[in-house]
Order: sequence, then structure tokens, then C-alpha cells
Amino acid sequence: MPSTSTAPAASTLDTAEQIIRLGNRFSDAKALLTAVELDVFGVLRENPGTAEEIRERLDVAGRGLPDMLHLLTALGLLDHVDGRFHNSPSAAKYLIRGTDDYIGGFLQRSNRNLYPAWGKLTEALRTGRPQAVGNFDLVVADPRLLRQFIGMMDGLTQVLGPQLVAAYDFAPHGTVLDVGGCRGNLLSKVLGANPGLTGTVFDLPQMEPFFDELMAETGLTGRATFHGGNFFEDPLPRANLVNLGHVLHDWDPGQRKELVAKAYAAVEPGGSLLIYDRMLDDEPEHVENLVISLDMLLVTDGGSEYTVTEVKDHATAAGCRDITEQPLGAYDTLVICRKP
Repeated sequence: MPSTSTAPAASTLDTAEQIIRLGNRFSDAKALLTAVELDVFGVLRENPGTAEEIRERLDVAGRGLPDMLHLLTALGLLDHVDGRFHNSPSAAKYLIRGTDDYIGGFLQRSNRNLYPAWGKLTEALRTGRPQAVGNFDLVVADPRLLRQFIGMMDGLTQVLGPQLVAAYDFAPHGTVLDVGGCRGNLLSKVLGANPGLTGTVFDLPQMEPFFDELMAETGLTGRATFHGGNFFEDPLPRANLVNLGHVLHDWDPGQRKELVAKAYAAVEPGGSLLIYDRMLDDEPEHVENLVISLDMLLVTDGGSEYTVTEVKDHATAAGCRDITEQPLGAYDTLVICRKP
């Protein structure tokens, strides 16, 4: 089927030098991840500095720091003017902790979890088993680790929330259910843009205190509720619109089929089920989405990205006959399943 995503396809590698550079491109990623870990962009927010001044602020030894700062400059994350380093406009917008557009939580999770796991890709391919350290039960049981996970999800939904609001008209729907909605960051974007809606997040009970915290911060406490449970074991609340975003790729095809059927059943007559993910084409070619699919190999027991054809088949099996798809942002595909 034709691509529904605007994600770039694979590029051509013509020379040995290009292949060698590809083999070392992990270095670019690690430079960014380390800069976020050290909060380089935060220390430069108000006060650009020389390499020596930045060394003192970061309390690092200094050897290698000038090269690191120049690499971040070459990557477009810093500017270097008259001997002083400044945040680039994109770094100032997206990489300052505590700001509305901060995406560093997602990058911090990549640094802690994905970067080490990718070093074990060979073992994952040989065994089919995940390679990330720990398991999600341990994360959920530890409020500190759970807050780190939530920070990662907030970094993702900080980008996807406005994109989803722009791509779909929520206004005709009175109630919205976000299945696996974490602490409700995406729901807060939907409700903020649609004053006539009320919403519910369905997620594990341990998320509820973090949900309450965010709803109080955003002034949405009276319009949003939390419903704790396990979506494989417990019934889903019914709603005019049910959202299933970046959930299905955590599970194997049989589990995906089960979740689509359960979510579609929770849609009130005349409503819709929204499903979005980094979906693959039937002949996959988009580098970013294939990388995310391998992420799922490394961190889940059976997850992967999946094709639009697969999710349409699941929705059809659940009884849906009105299914369309469209691009969502740079990498995602949005599948809309309408119930009569």
C-alpha cells in the first residue's frame, strides 16, 4: 500500500566513507543524550559561556568538553559566536527543563534504557528476548522510576498532542477516553483545545497521583477523571471517542487484536476509535519507524510496530466497516474507526 507517513525513506550509501560514517552515527546521538543528562542547555539558558565557564557550571573535568561543545554546535544544537556558546533556537525551545515544549524526558529515557539495550541488538536478534534492564512492574512499583517513565511519555505526547488536535475534530464528541493515557498529558491537550469535552484516562492505578497532579496544574480537575485498571483484565469505560495511541506496539499481534476489539466495543454509537502509532508500510522503508519497531524488540516481550493493513484487519474483525487513515506528524499514522 502507499505510504501514509511523511517519514523519510532510506538514503543511498554510495561510498565507503558514508558507510563508515553511518557506523559511527551513534556518537551523534550519545552527544545529544549526554548533553541532556548534564543539562548543558539549561546552564546556557540565560548565560552563554566559554568552554571554561561551562566547565565550571557543569562541574566536569574539562578534558574533551571543548570538542563536545563544538560537536553540539556542528549538530545544530548550539551556536558559537565570539568564543561563547549559545543554545540554538531549537535547543532553546525543546531542551530546557521545566518549559512547556521540553522533550528531554523522552531523551533521558533513551539514554537510560534504549542506548544500553541497542548495544545488545545481536543478542536480541539471536534470542528474540528483550535486552533492557529491569521490567515495567519494577518501574510501576517505584515512584521515582515511575516519574522518570512519565517524563518520557510527556516528552512524546508534548509533540503528539498538538498534532492530534490539529488532525482530528474532537468537538462533536462529548466524552473522550484515552486508553493507556499515562498521567493525562495528551488528554490535557485535547481538553484544553475543546472546552466542551470531558475526558477519562484509563491506566494502571499507580498513575493516578501523577494524573491528579497534572490536572490540578492545568486547571482541568473538574473535566477529567482517572479510571485505574488493567486493559487486558478490566472493562473499559464507554465514551464517544476512544483513543489508543502508542499502545498497540507494546504487544504481539494477538494482543493487538484483542485490544482493538475491546476499545472499539467501548465506543458509543456514532463515535470513533482513534489508533495511531509509528506504523509500517506493507513494504517498510522508513528508517525512523523501523528503528522504533526494533526498540520494541529490545524493551518488550512481543511488541513491534505494525502495518496499517494489520490494524484495519483487527478493526474489521471487531465489526467496524468505516475505516480511514491519514498521516499524523512526521512519523505516525492515524487510523480512524467510526461506529454507526
